[in-house]
Amino acid sequence: MDVVVLAGGFGTRLRPWTETIPKPLLPILDKSMIEHVLDVLPESQVDKVLIAAGYGVEQIREHFEKIPLPYEVVIVEETEPLGTGGAIANCREHLSGGTFCVINGDLITSLKVEEMLEFHKQNGGIATISLWEVEDPSRFGVADYKEDTGKIMRFQEKPAIEDAYSNLINAGTYILEQEIFDFMPDGAHSIERDIYEKIAVTGALNGFPFAGMFVDAGTPPSFVEASQACINSGRFATGQVSGDSWIGDGCENFGEAIGSSLGSNVTVGEGSSIQNSVILEGAIIGANCQLHGCLIGKGAEVNDGSNLNSEIVGHGSIVE
Repeated sequence: MDVVVLAGGFGTRLRPWTETIPKPLLPILDKSMIEHVLDVLPESQVDKVLIAAGYGVEQIREHFEKIPLPYEVVIVEETEPLGTGGAIANCREHLSGGTFCVINGDLITSLKVEEMLEFHKQNGGIATISLWEVEDPSRFGVADYKEDTGKIMRFQEKPAIEDAYSNLINAGTYILEQEIFDFMPDGAHSIERDIYEKIAVTGALNGFPFAGMFVDAGTPPSFVEASQACINSGRFATGQVSGDSWIGDGCENFGEAIGSSLGSNVTVGEGSSIQNSVILEGAIIGANCQLHGCLIGKGAEVNDGSNLNSEIVGHGSIVE
């Protein structure tokens, strides 16, 4: 099976971090975001991974040249924004044919793709969408899902809670057949808004609800949440857990860390408190600092006595 990873965005909500490092390569604990995304794939069933990238293409290519993987990785460049559907269509000539998987490039999940694939084969159809249950569906596209058939009948965009078809939302991983391309127009388009409704009315759209873990790591708060999810699920090969925080190798922590991750060779001064934050490798946090909900970039310096709340500090920056 081939897999398409949608990684064409600019990561604007994570600037200034993404001004020099493309979002797929931002580290979550001790490996890149996109490597965490690939962790859900059943290696024995994957032949090729196509990464649909539009920003930082060479950095992404160089990154994967250094990583030994049991399948081929091909970087497919978008020279202009194509939307999710256009990005998938842009990868068509590189696909081997047959059933393939598509996954958004900033999802940290516990989805069992092999189980989703088996469900898709048994249920038939053109597309299967992963579904996640939320308490408040009013901010999402909601699926009208029939549990007895496994079919999605229609979608509802950001409904009032009392009008929602269900609490199940699109969770960003898809199993698709080649027939999907028959529904796609040329140029930029969204598979979620422009294509799935058309397939739903034919009865060929399946839903696959799952539970466990689902984080879209595209915003500062959700990036911290994704890091915490990886700590809780043991998704790291180096460093160690202290309380509810992850401490990277070579880190010197003389303060306290609560619900945070401290990258390799980070220094935290005496009397400092790091709460619900991500500190990347080589950063220096001075003494008596208070950080809450912050992202501190690689090699950045936060001087003594700083009090930061929900700040993103760029790589190599100095906070006086």
